[in-house]
Amino acid sequence: MNYIGYSVTFFVSWWLFLFMVLPIGVTTHSETDEEITDGIEVGSPVHANIKQKMLITSGITIVFMVLVTLIDYFDLISIK
Repeated sequence: MNYIGYSVTFFVSWWLFLFMVLPIGVTTHSETDEEITDGIEVGSPVHANIKQKMLITSGITIVFMVLVTLIDYFDLISIK
């Protein structure tokens, strides 16, 4: 696989892992005892922690890409 294949695999994997990580640890406004004011959706998260989730997603994707690279380098799974 060339650098374009690795780049596409990284991009698609990153988004896939992001959507898997996003719902972890989310508390919505309806689950808390706080008073809900007008204009706030009850299903929206109290603290989204997007930066932390993006860092976790990047770490998971890097580990996944190392595994993909090792599998490709040692030709453990042949797709040809």
